[in-house]
Amino acid sequence: MYLYGASGHCKVIIDSIESSTSKKIDGIFDDNTTIKELLSIPVFDYDTFDKELIDELIVSVGINSVRKFIVGRIQANYGTVIHSKAYISKYAFIDKGTAVMAHAVVNASAKIGKHCIVNTGAIVEHDCELEDFVHISPNASLAGNVKVGEGSHIGIGAQVIQGITIGKWVTIGAGTVVIRDIPDNGLYVGNPAREIKK
Repeated sequence: MYLYGASGHCKVIIDSIESSTSKKIDGIFDDNTTIKELLSIPVFDYDTFDKELIDELIVSVGINSVRKFIVGRIQANYGTVIHSKAYISKYAFIDKGTAVMAHAVVNASAKIGKHCIVNTGAIVEHDCELEDFVHISPNASLAGNVKVGEGSHIGIGAQVIQGITIGKWVTIGAGTVVIRDIPDNGLYVGNPAREIKK
């Protein structure tokens, strides 16, 4: 197994993989060729690496747009990472490339798209739907039947009440409380959430 992105987020991915599987992480790729290792795992230049050695890949980058760019550039067998201390309902669905961190909860009939991040202690309640490349930050909570569009980022500690729809490529700031639907492409903060930037 290989990871792409030798960042702080990568360290959390490594911890999650090591907690839940016997799979060995053979290496990490990063565009910064001055990085030679991360947590004692060697870091390689993807462009010069023998691609035939890559059996499974996880994009370990926290920024949604960068994660999408990398996935669009690399055809690979993408794996899924679920920390051993996460709770995933047997009735939930999690797609390829997604990472679920320690103490996160994904409840019944939730659907998580490709290459999402459900970060430490985040809650995704029943019947929620996350499109691809969404990031739910630590301790953020989505109540039941919330829909989150592609590439949106729900900030640390944010709260979204039941039945809300959040559009694509939206940023919900830290601690924000969302009580109304949010259209595409905006930055929202406060209690209740208000748009401060397109």
